[in-house]
Amino acid sequence: MNKAALVELIAERHGVTKADAERIMDTLIEAIMGSLKKGNEVAIAGLGMFKVRDRAARTARNPRTGEMVKVPATRVPKFTAAKALKDAVKG
Repeated sequence: MNKAALVELIAERHGVTKADAERIMDTLIEAIMGSLKKGNEVAIAGLGMFKVRDRAARTARNPRTGEMVKVPATRVPKFTAAKALKDAVKG
């Protein structure tokens, strides 16, 4: 399922236009991204938790050339699935 399919599902289930459903979806995505950008966590009951993790600087090897490359420290998003989501996927 992709964003377009989710927008269509929201529009059908809630009796709104696809344009309105897309605006709702965009608002949700923007809110999650904005919160993560500030370093905050976003928890959605039944779905999971979005967090920001700091990844330390490290040295990696370029597989093509074998050359060692320094990879700078960075912040990365992390998603942890809720128990309800894990159970739903299991069966």
